[in-house]
This record gives sequence, C-alpha cells and structure tokens, in this order.
Amino acid sequence: MNKMKLTHNELTRLDSSRVALGLSIQPDTMLNNKLLLGLAIACLLSPQPGQAKINVPTDSAASPLCINGKCATAFSAKLLMFEEFGLKKLPSPGSVESLESKLPSVATCTSLPDSLALDNFLSEELHPMPNGEVDETKSNAWDAKVRECVPEVTPEVNTVYEGRPPGAWFSHQRWDEFYPKAYFQSATTGARVNRGLRDDDQLHEYNHGEFGPGGLYYPANGTTAGAEIRIHPNLPVQSPYSVWTFDGTLPPKLLMARYGEPILFRHYNALPISEAANNGFGMNEVSTHEHNGHNPAESDGYAHAFVYPGQYYDYNWPMVLAGHDTDAYSNDPKAGAPDGNGGITPVKGDSRETASTHWFHDHRLDFTAQNVYKGNAAMMNIYSAIDRGREPKDNDEAAEFDGSKPGWACHYANPNAVNLCLPSGTHLDWGNRDYDVNLLIADKAWNASGQLKFNIFNTDGFLGDRITVNWVYKPYMDVRARRYRLRLLNGSVSRNFKIAIVDEAGNKVPYYMVANDGNIMEHAVLFPNPQAGDALPEQAIAERYDIVIDFKGLQGKKLYLVNVMEHENGRGPNRIVPLTNVLSGAYKPNGKDGDPGVGKFMEFRVKGCGDNNAETCTDHSMNPAEYQESVNGLPGKKMIPLNKPTLQELQAAVHRTFEFGRSSGTDALPWTIKTDGGGGLLANPHRVSAAPQLGKTEIWHFKSGTGWNHPVHVHFEEGQIIYRGGVAPPIWEKYARKDVYRVGGTLAIPDTKTTMDIAIRIRDFAGTYVEHCHNTQHEDKAMLLRWDAQHPGQTIALPTPEPGWEGVHYGSTFTLPTYKSGDAKAKAAFVLP
Repeated sequence: MNKMKLTHNELTRLDSSRVALGLSIQPDTMLNNKLLLGLAIACLLSPQPGQAKINVPTDSAASPLCINGKCATAFSAKLLMFEEFGLKKLPSPGSVESLESKLPSVATCTSLPDSLALDNFLSEELHPMPNGEVDETKSNAWDAKVRECVPEVTPEVNTVYEGRPPGAWFSHQRWDEFYPKAYFQSATTGARVNRGLRDDDQLHEYNHGEFGPGGLYYPANGTTAGAEIRIHPNLPVQSPYSVWTFDGTLPPKLLMARYGEPILFRHYNALPISEAANNGFGMNEVSTHEHNGHNPAESDGYAHAFVYPGQYYDYNWPMVLAGHDTDAYSNDPKAGAPDGNGGITPVKGDSRETASTHWFHDHRLDFTAQNVYKGNAAMMNIYSAIDRGREPKDNDEAAEFDGSKPGWACHYANPNAVNLCLPSGTHLDWGNRDYDVNLLIADKAWNASGQLKFNIFNTDGFLGDRITVNWVYKPYMDVRARRYRLRLLNGSVSRNFKIAIVDEAGNKVPYYMVANDGNIMEHAVLFPNPQAGDALPEQAIAERYDIVIDFKGLQGKKLYLVNVMEHENGRGPNRIVPLTNVLSGAYKPNGKDGDPGVGKFMEFRVKGCGDNNAETCTDHSMNPAEYQESVNGLPGKKMIPLNKPTLQELQAAVHRTFEFGRSSGTDALPWTIKTDGGGGLLANPHRVSAAPQLGKTEIWHFKSGTGWNHPVHVHFEEGQIIYRGGVAPPIWEKYARKDVYRVGGTLAIPDTKTTMDIAIRIRDFAGTYVEHCHNTQHEDKAMLLRWDAQHPGQTIALPTPEPGWEGVHYGSTFTLPTYKSGDAKAKAAFVLP
C-alpha cells in the first residue's frame, strides 16, 4: 500500500472529528490519506433511511423539533434584536499602566474561562496599550497550562500574548495617521449565559424609543442578563463546545461605527486549548475578517494570520472612504459623518464609496465554514452623513437647513441636504435602530440532543434543514404600522436564498431594495418586478440586501418572509419553487422530495402606535418610490451616484481571469482556481496569484461551469459588474457596488450566469489579501487564492506569516508568472461597454 504522512491540516480535520468517527489520530501515524478519508466519507456521507434526492440536512437525519417533551413551533419565539458591542474612548498612553491582568486563566486543557472573571476582564480598560508593531515581550495568558497541554511547547519555547505577525510586514499601516480614537474588545468563547456585560454600552441605553420601557424591543428589566443560547426557548441550551460566539453569548453582536473614527478591535481567543474540545467540528484558532472593509491588509483578517487560545489580535480599522488618498472630493458635503450634535464631521475620500451594512466573521484557513457556523459572526452598521440613522421628528425639521443642525435635514425635502433619512428613529443624533433592523439569516441543523451539528467531510457544501434568523428558529417580530429598513444578511455557509414577502392571505407585498452588499445604490428598485419574479434576487452566502418595507395600514395583520430557493445538495441552488406551490402546500419540504429550507421562515406582527409612545407611528422617513430610476416618466432622485470607471480607465486596465472549478483537485480538497489560463491550483498562502498596483483600475473575469454555484468574494475593494453572462447586469446590479459575485450554477435560475466581468479599483492600502468562494465549504477545501496590493515599482512580494504558539515566523513567497501582467488574451478579446 502506498502510504504517506498526513499534512497538518488534514490531521487537524481528522482529529477534530475523531468522536464522530470513533478514531484516534496521532500526529506521527503513517496512514494512507485517500483510504482513511474515503472510509470516513463513506461512513459519514451514506444516505439516511428513506432519503431520496433531497439531501437536507447534508448526509444526516432531520433536526428534531421536539426534544424531552418540549416542541419548537414556527413563529412562537420572539426575534432577538442585535446587541451592540459599544465603543469606548481609547485610553491615553500611561493611563492603564497599573492594569496587569490578562485573559482569565483556564483550569484544564478543555475548559473555558470563568464567566464572571471573563466579564470583569472585558469590562476593564484596554490594556496593554496597542502598538504599531507587535509586542513580543508578553507571554501567552495561559502559558503554564499551554505547556501542560501542548507537547511541542517545550521549556525552551517562549509563548506570546499578542498573536499578530511581528515586524514591519504586519505593522499597522500609517499608525500615527489612523491612530484609533475608539476601541472595543471581545473574546470568542464557548456558549454561556449573558450576564448583561454590554447593557451600559447600548446607544439607546434601553431607555429610548422602541428599546425603552413600553417599546417593542425593551427586554425584561432593561437587561440582556439571563439570556441563554437556545435556538428556540423549547430547545436545549447549547453546549460551550457546540456554539462559539463573540463574548460567548446571545443576542448576536453589532458594531455601530462612524466614518472618520478609527476603531481598534482587540479580539481575544478564549477557546479551549485542546483542538478536540469542539463537539466534532470547529477549530480553536481564529482570524477575524471585516467583510468588505476598506482596511489595511494586516487588519483584514488574513486566513493565515490566526491566533491561538490565550492570545489576542489587534485589528485597526481606519474607517475611511475609499479614495482617501486622492482626496478628489474633499469639499463634498456628502463625504462626512455624524458629529453627535446634529452636525457633520468632514471625512476625506469619495462620498460615492460610502458603505453601510457590513459584517465580520472568522476566516481561519481551512476552517472558516465550521467556525462561522458555530457562531463566530457579527454585524456592523457604518454611519455617515448620507446614512445617518436619524429621521426628522416633523416635516419642518426634515426641510430645515439653516446650518444649526444640517445633519438632520432630509435630502427628499431639501436638495442641499445630504441625509437620506432612511427608516431608523429620532431619539438619537445618529444610529437609531427602532425601525432599522439587522437580520442574520442562516440554516442550521442539530442532533437528537438538540446540539448543533455539522458534517466536516462533505466537500460540496453543508445545508441545514432549519432556518434561523438572529439565531432563533422561525421567529416572529413585532413591528409598527410604518416604514422599516431591514438589513438582510445571508449568514449561511452553503445555502443561497430567494426571499419573497407575503401577507396572511398569500398576497405579495411590495418593498424596495435600497442597498446591495451593504452599499446604498444610485436608485431604489421595486420588488416584486418582472426581472426578479415574485421575490428578491437570489441572495448568495455573505450578500447583504437592504430593503425598505411599509407596514402602514396593516395593523393587526401578519406578514412573512418566504424562501423559494430549493437546494438538493450543497453544490448550489437547484431551482426556484413557484411561490404559489409553497404557500398552497403543494410543495412538500420534508427533506426527502422537498427542501425543508423552503417556505415561510419569519413572521411580522403589525402593531398599532400604542399608548406608551405617541411617536411610534410618526413616519417622516424617505419614500424610496421617489428614488427609482424613473418616476412618472421622469428621472428619479439619486441616493448615492455610482462612481463608474471612465473609458480611459477601462482601456488602460490590466485584465485577470479566474476560473472556479474542480480541475486538478483531490478527493479531500477538490476545489481549485485557474488564474489567467493556467492550471487549477489549490489554496496556498505562500503563492501570490495577482498583484494589482495601487491607484489602478483592473478588469477581473470570473468563470464557472454549470451545476456548481460559486459566490466569489474579493477582499478589500468593491467592484462594479460590467457584464453578467455577456450582457448588462439586471437593474439591482446596474446601480450597485458589489463584493460578492455569484457565478455558475443552474441555468434554469434566471440570473445565474457562467461568466461575469467586473471593474475594480485598488486604492489607499497595500498588503496581502485573498479572493475565494463564499460557499465556505468550497473555500475551506482549497478554493481560495492570495492577491497582494502593491505599491508602484514594488518588485518583492511580502513574506508569508506562519503562526505558532511561540508567535509568528515568516516563510518564503512565490508568484505566478502572470501575477503582474494578468491575462493579455482576455484583454484582447474584451469588448468595452
């Protein structure tokens, strides 16, 4: 038998699942790689009894809704509203020197920090102070226990506390220029009871609007204390080894950020030292990617710059508009941020690059899917002069523009004003969330005991059979009879959605898309519409769609979010199920001949104004109908004009071609990317596939065959779709900036195409980034490549970080032959629009 030694990552995958396999894998064991993986896959992936063509949940039995005599029924659990991290002013140097405490200790190799001790620690001021370069002088917070639990940490090995790669390569770019003004800190740890750690950090203080007493979202006693991690109140509490979240708690977390206010995020790894303490899936090493953030590479969450338990990583997010360095629009009043007093703080950069809805999540190489699925994901709202999160209290205030409170005036009432006045609320100067709601939609699955489960050996994609919103199974949400903004995030690992909105009678409800991938568009788009059919466009993993819906006149009624996108397996969507079949019951979502992820998954209950808050139904938010491309035959108002590349930019652009498929893959790592006509390549953090030059525009071509769906995510910079399948993109992409690009799949789905061409500008920051499929099972099975943003004239590629308990070393880097020149054949064949 041809034997070979398993790689570290393959051993890790097998070791983390040895409970499921009943195997004990030792690092020095000589095994036949294909044989072992084949046996494991055959064992775990065999169809369950009664299973037909629909393989949902992936290769396992249905998730029970009744456990220990209690049942989770649809629309019986209230939606969890996001809990804000809360920002604090960065301490001045020297003010925290007396604080010497570290991340609280652990008792064993498999245990977690004491809950009270962890809260007390996270409540302390940030210490030690952050540095431009990493501090290698302090040892791991759990140094003694690490030495007991990790054989390779021998007496002569020094551990480190700060896990960021050292030296100039991963130092914070332009540290003095973007020195953080605010910070927050959190620890990723196992599921625990919320003790109210963040209560005092909520902007609304549980004292204003719908979050105050008498409001729809006021928690019992005005605190999150006592909240457990349950997918439904009648389902079991999740184990600390099943679910890992920021703080280890629910509700899910939200960062409220403003342009012009640099933020330092100190992320502690408080997971068990033992890799095996994970209930069969998940890796205890983490890296945090701020998805779509215009951030320096060292703060982007590079997949091979992860930290170990007992360490932390400082991410510095400058919160600047793209185009900051060109400063071409420095006098634009739209380039600004709320100042907290009704005014606007000017911000350098291009206002047309203003972003709104982001999220951040784990990005550990080979384990992104498992860690995100376990709970390492949070959302992020970015506030600006354009998107302030503040409506007017009355029509006079909407039109006022006398200079005293210029940030409160609304663009729809006064063309000199810049605030779009999207639905939000009025009590705060910025960041009202009364009528601006984050919804994290994700499919999950659990075992007979109610604990979250995942199939780590499936390489096509993992599908759960139960749809959750904000971690709650089929929740309901009380809403007022007025306009709302809903920020929809597909937080799944392999499932795409297509979401319709209907009332109790099955009538389709109109609404408007105002943002795509978190970017407010030039024009609002009405749905349903002839191009999209009965529902929103297909929404791939990581895509964000912001919509505005009006509940006015619907008091006492119920409305529903309905998924009509069917999956047979994790390859990608299979078809769109007719909405009438879903609502009539003709479609059977039973996991055998129907996808249980299809159907109603969230309920809205429309309330009146109420006696406790006379303003709750007062609505002076913008009417998106006025911002459509055409209004009564005339051009509509514009929200954020699209910054289209010029003809000169397109003519001078370097072209690059990326083909996503299975060429030259292996059984365990089947997914590859071909670059510029070369062969299929597996992910390798040491290889630079592309090196765009700062200040330049490029054209990137994405390709994939039929049958497989790949939502491609490019880190750092957004792009604009020039062609989808060789023709102009549909209206919801025509006016949008994107960071996720769906390519390939089933051609029976109208907006599925096998090619896509985008224009992308590279600006402001250099360093190492990645591009990958955001079906994270594909990403983790090698469908990821590295690209570097380089300074003009740069000829040396950055070395590659190699993390370890002892800190980070650097390895060699190599480049593809076309990493600078790109694909000349593609350029010659391309027809400019």
